[in-house]
Amino acid sequence: QVQLVESGGGLVQTGGSLRLSCAASGRTFSGSTTSWFRQAPGKEREFVAALTSTDGRIFYAYYSDSMKGRFTISGDNAKNTVYLQMNSLKPEDTAVYYCAARLGSYSRDTSTYNYWGQGTQVTVSS
Repeated sequence: QVQLVESGGGLVQTGGSLRLSCAASGRTFSGSTTSWFRQAPGKEREFVAALTSTDGRIFYAYYSDSMKGRFTISGDNAKNTVYLQMNSLKPEDTAVYYCAARLGSYSRDTSTYNYWGQGTQVTVSS
C-alpha cells in the first residue's frame, strides 16, 4: 500500500520561503509521477507541480504557469521523498498543500491520482 506523508507547512510572511516534503512508502520513483496540489478555502484543488520518471534516474519537472520561477520540485531517490521549495511566497499561496502519486506519466487532473497525503497547511501573512 502506498502511503504519502507531507510535512513542512507553516506560517510565513510575504516574500518568505518554505520547503514541503512528501515522504513516500510502498512505491518507487520508476514509472510514476508525484505531484503537489493545493486547495484554498472555497476553491477547487489546483495543480502546483509534478515530478515524473520512467526509470527512477532521470526526472522531469512540470509546473503551473503561475508558480513557475518561484517553486521548485525535486526528488531524493535514497529517501523516496519529493520536495517542493517555495520562494517569494504571496498571501494568495495560502492553502492546504497535498502530495499525490500515480503510476505513469505526468497529469494535472486530480482524478487520475490514486494516492494522496493528508495535506499540510501553508499560511502566508501580508
